[in-house]
Amino acid sequence: MRTAAVTPPVRRPSAVRVLTTLLASTAAATVAVELLNWWYAPEQEFGLAVRTGWAMLRSLGFLVLIGQVNRGRAGARPFGLILAVTTVFAVGRLVVPRQGVPPLPGLVGFAVLTALCLAVVVLLYRSEAVAGHLVRHRKGLVVEGGTITWREVAPKRPQVTAWLLTSRVAAFTYSPLMLVPALVAGGAVLDGRLAVVPVVLAWFAAGIVVSYLVLFCTAFLLRGRRWARRLLVTITLGVLAVNLPLCWWLLGLDGLIRDGAPLLAAATLALYALHRAPDTPTVPPR
Repeated sequence: MRTAAVTPPVRRPSAVRVLTTLLASTAAATVAVELLNWWYAPEQEFGLAVRTGWAMLRSLGFLVLIGQVNRGRAGARPFGLILAVTTVFAVGRLVVPRQGVPPLPGLVGFAVLTALCLAVVVLLYRSEAVAGHLVRHRKGLVVEGGTITWREVAPKRPQVTAWLLTSRVAAFTYSPLMLVPALVAGGAVLDGRLAVVPVVLAWFAAGIVVSYLVLFCTAFLLRGRRWARRLLVTITLGVLAVNLPLCWWLLGLDGLIRDGAPLLAAATLALYALHRAPDTPTVPPR
């Protein structure tokens, strides 16, 4: 059995190289702004530590996005969009303190981070060179004619639009956006509110269940099943109906703004993308 020769790498367009530089700068800016917010915070409490840690983890998301852009993956565009939008919300909710005026370094850092995220979205969706580069699928081993090759593998599912991919990626953020406020509410247990322990545990469990529901639903959504669209809308409305009241009850108005707003933004983006995606159901093979 023969092995095919590896093709030499193709030089990436200049716009793609600029995009990777912007993504690396955004990852570094996310860490820097969060450290500034933590430094100037009047109270370095448990909830702030959880939200800061979650926001800083987004820097890893930008590093993953760099890998997808370098490989030319088609899913990099919706992933970059939802990552940029939720990063602005995740960082912005920590800039404004509960009382008083935000510190000037934090505001400047947030403005820089917002500009970087906006530039990333513009390049992803407005640059023809980037759009022409992000067209590849994942690679895998293919045995064909007695030859083993490592090449791009076309997905077996029908071709989907970018709007469906955007809706899918946005829905995947529901679970972490539920788990973060549930962990913050766990700090109330440390303050002596033992009566809310069952509610916090149920909230945390609901966040885990939502991740599996979204995974199941979007798998059929990309295959053009109409019932998957209705199921995703139901999941989205259910997540909002559970998360927003719990944020208000356990975390107050401050928690509703800091933790409910990012989830509401992700849900709005998922529903809007689902609305824009054409309804083209597929017939399952016999």
